[in-house]
Amino acid sequence: MKISLVLATLGRSWQLVDFLNSLRHQTYQDFELIIIDQNRDGKIDDIVKTFTSCFEVMHVKVDFTGNARARDYGIGFAQGRIIAFPDDDCTYETDVLEQVVAEFARRENLSILVAGSYDLSTSRFSIGVNSRKARYFSRFSMMGVEFTQFFDRDRLDRQQFHLDHDFGIGSKYSGAEGFEMLYRLLRAGSTAFYTPGIRIYHPDKDHYQLGTARMLMYSTGVGAYIRKFANQQDVFILYYIVRKMFVAPLLKMMLALVLLNPKKLAYSFYNLVGIWRGFLAYGADG
Repeated sequence: MKISLVLATLGRSWQLVDFLNSLRHQTYQDFELIIIDQNRDGKIDDIVKTFTSCFEVMHVKVDFTGNARARDYGIGFAQGRIIAFPDDDCTYETDVLEQVVAEFARRENLSILVAGSYDLSTSRFSIGVNSRKARYFSRFSMMGVEFTQFFDRDRLDRQQFHLDHDFGIGSKYSGAEGFEMLYRLLRAGSTAFYTPGIRIYHPDKDHYQLGTARMLMYSTGVGAYIRKFANQQDVFILYYIVRKMFVAPLLKMMLALVLLNPKKLAYSFYNLVGIWRGFLAYGADG
């Protein structure tokens, strides 16, 4: 079972080396790497050449930017049955691809498999939605993040297997492209399973340290994808309107006040502002 890894990259170099090294040491080698290179300066050309003899690599240079658009473009080159979208600053545990194939073989109806996201070389979870417990999940409890998700093209609705170019870094709404597609696929009947036993490493980008501007930027995508499905009269999205736009952020702000934690309070406040900003913006132009 061949795996296609579609990697969109812009502005990074040594982080990409770390990821490519993790691929070279995979215990499962029936995979291809499709690099959608949005750099204009050839900064990763020599890096890619170093690894072309180690595994199958396709290096595609494009003249546009946008993470979702680049990944969507890469799907068109994919020859594998399983497709994933690794980040250019993540790394794989050596048996990730072997475990992915084993899980899909073990679970006959499985169309989406989600791995755990861990901080670099530790047992602490990183970004995304993670849990210590392996389980099937639905659109009401979506797990992971886009770089931890693996898709079996033979077991899902291919018409829904695409990314919305309005979402993600470099797009109109800078975030939530993975959850937007995941929600669509689950709504279409895809079966999804999460397991923390498959380990993908990614820096834990703490919004407390990176500032409120980053929090605002990413949370607008959440509000926008909620509004997108609300505009489609999807009654199930009411769950996320209540949870993401009212209950959860308000409870978090109250807890931060009780604990006298100003950083957590600011994080929760700007998360709420960003979600509402995206929700109202998509309503105006979506």
